Amino acid sequence: MKRIRLAQIAHARSGDKGDDSNVGIIADTDEVYEILLDELTEERVAQHFARIVRGGVTRHEVPNLRALNFILHDSLGGGGTASLKTDAQGKTHGQALLLMEIEVPDDLPVRPVEEVFADAIPVPMLGVDT
Repeated sequence: MKRIRLAQIAHARSGDKGDDSNVGIIADTDEVYEILLDELTEERVAQHFARIVRGGVTRHEVPNLRALNFILHDSLGGGGTASLKTDAQGKTHGQALLLMEIEVPDDLPVRPVEEVFADAIPVPMLGVDT
């Protein structure tokens, strides 16, 4: 097994639903989707966002899209116009989750980390633990 960043095998989209952030993770392949089902648990995602999630994490599986949808409850400081957070709509949360390290089989093809993060935001700015 090897450790990689989630961004090397998946893509993300995120946004807000009131005071909750909605993060979708889309696997590159069917094999990757099966790995994500094991690696991306509600508990691991909640731990990854421990500094901002106040109400827990809910995971929804969307197998026909090879996707997982996470709701980060009470994570936006009131959301939208009520929040004083720089990212009151949770638009960076998808990219922040892609920084998570996961374990995959040694023979799984992955994108080179240098290619994936060529234009990345420095980790301390994202408010997540990596």
